[in-house]
Amino acid sequence: MSRRLAPILTALVLLAIPVTASAAAKKPASPVPDATVKIKLGKLDNGRAEIFSSVPVFGTISPFVPGQKVQVDFFLDGKQLVSKKVAVSKGGANTGTFKSNVIVREDGRYTVSATHEANAVLGGDSTVRKSWKVSFPALRQGECGKAVVGFKKAMREMGYIANSGSCFGGKTARGVLAYRKVNNMSRSTRAGAGLVRNVYAGKGGYNVRYPGAGEHVEVPLDKQVLVFTKGDKPFAIYPISSGKSSTPTVTGHYEFIRTEPGYNSHGMYYSFYFYGGYAVHGYESVPDYPASHGCLRTFIADQPEIYERIFLGEDIFVW
Repeated sequence: MSRRLAPILTALVLLAIPVTASAAAKKPASPVPDATVKIKLGKLDNGRAEIFSSVPVFGTISPFVPGQKVQVDFFLDGKQLVSKKVAVSKGGANTGTFKSNVIVREDGRYTVSATHEANAVLGGDSTVRKSWKVSFPALRQGECGKAVVGFKKAMREMGYIANSGSCFGGKTARGVLAYRKVNNMSRSTRAGAGLVRNVYAGKGGYNVRYPGAGEHVEVPLDKQVLVFTKGDKPFAIYPISSGKSSTPTVTGHYEFIRTEPGYNSHGMYYSFYFYGGYAVHGYESVPDYPASHGCLRTFIADQPEIYERIFLGEDIFVW
């Protein structure tokens, strides 16, 4: 009996060896720790960031695991603006830290969230979106900076004149005056916060009356502006002073017929005539209301540029 059982017992022992080795190889791995991600915003004033400012985002993730990265997503009015992968640095108490930022370049509602994708060493987590809005400064002549540069760019896109460079110069002030005239605002060179916001939003442009006339000049006397336009796109808008009630400016459709460079005996500067003695010219005094003897007065500083923009035979519409 014992001789017959020996081979069977030996076989069972041999079969048991690989089963035991396989069980050892399938020993369960250590669990991956869960991640907790948090963020907060910096440099906000009552939940707003000034246009062209940089808004920093500070974040933490715990536990800290070397080599991890977090994705920071920025949104503008619900649409993704930019996504950044940022590295996590070691902080305190087994917590990692990270930082990102975005420059506020236009108006709207901004939001941001941060996400850690689960991997072999750390679990996943994401934050709720944190939001802020945009504020706009009042701008004055002599101010410089990115907000001024953006404001002037937006002015020029609507056709209003503005000086080059990074500062708010006299030409920009006259562009603001033209903007105020077109939009029936008080006639000054002040760029308040509301005006600045509207300009950044592209609001307050001039509506061309004769879009089918090609490249031409329009002069709406109630607005007291001189408008250069190509079709329905104005590209240069200047403040003027037209004829006073006792010596009104002629109205109608004319063409520019002759030039008179420099000053003449009447103090008219770089005159471009469109009907008899009626001309577009620079003058020492350009008030915010009709005050001329019938001509279209412009600021001395603007007239050389205006003179160069006009060409003989160009159409001018005055009403």
